Amino acid sequence: MDVGNSIRVLVVDDSAFMRKVISDMLNKYPGIQVIGTARNGQEALKKRKELRPDVMTLDVEMPVMNGLETLKQLMEEDPCPTVMVSSTTKQGAENTLLAMEYGAVDFVTKPSGAISLDIDKVEHQIIDKVIYASKAKVIRKEEKNVNRPLSNRVVPQKKMNQKKIVAIGISTGGPRALKEVIPKLQASIQAPIVIVQHMPAGFTLSLAERLNSLSDITVKEARDGDFLQNGTAYVAPGGFHLSIKKKGDAFVAHLHTEEPRRGHRPSVDVLYESLAEIPTVDTVAVIMTGMGADGTEGLIKLKKTSNCYAIAEAEKSCVVFGMPKAAIRTNLVDEIVPVEEISRCIERLL
Repeated sequence: MDVGNSIRVLVVDDSAFMRKVISDMLNKYPGIQVIGTARNGQEALKKRKELRPDVMTLDVEMPVMNGLETLKQLMEEDPCPTVMVSSTTKQGAENTLLAMEYGAVDFVTKPSGAISLDIDKVEHQIIDKVIYASKAKVIRKEEKNVNRPLSNRVVPQKKMNQKKIVAIGISTGGPRALKEVIPKLQASIQAPIVIVQHMPAGFTLSLAERLNSLSDITVKEARDGDFLQNGTAYVAPGGFHLSIKKKGDAFVAHLHTEEPRRGHRPSVDVLYESLAEIPTVDTVAVIMTGMGADGTEGLIKLKKTSNCYAIAEAEKSCVVFGMPKAAIRTNLVDEIVPVEEISRCIERLL
């Protein structure tokens, strides 16, 4: 292994067993080298300064200084790409979402609690997310609210006279990006919003509840058979695809467990393809930060069969410029804007 070109990782967990197992997993991969471990947040911050890792894996629940406090201080003082390692409890899910807001790149869930003897089940996830985190953009906390100039591009106003749906596809970096968009939408918005965020079961409900507490619009986890209402956002549940069907003059959420697409369930492609089959709806398709290319195939079908206005998040505000980049390459995207402009774009179109 060429140590000089390896991704240098600091593993932080209060359990000696978990520190050893996660370190062994990562060290097996030829492009990763674990350069140190820490058993609590205070030790982690000290070793961050001493060792200068490229990526940290950070346990959420620890004594002395927990993962959230550690991450908050880290992002304020000395940002480092971080992958959270959390439990699947409701409290664990809520804390993990807060960590995403504070600036963590991604998270992995322990299969069976704080000390998971079966952690090997998520070995590939841990390795993949550490690799992606090493390439991700990490912004200092004080930089997040810097006023950037609005796009000076003159955008033609598309006629959108039919019923409308806003369909958002998002992945890595999603919770923080959605917090920049959804709470800025007015409750009077004349369209329902449907959201596919790549996230496992158990976390999407906490995401919806968190966004709902911050927003004027209503945000909920989608249920099969929900009639879509204007001023309400529906988050696809982890483990289920979300499709939209027409029923009379109404639009209805349909949840199903068909095969994952591009490794994802829920899938943005599946959502967009379902909307492409409804010619009597105007779709505002929004593709935001995330790795991979989910949403691109669906966008192509949407543009072919229906009136669709496509917005992609600009590279400068993406944690990972994967999904928007793939969509932009199709030359079907109407507007490319940083995350802080997306809500205004949506409201202008509606």
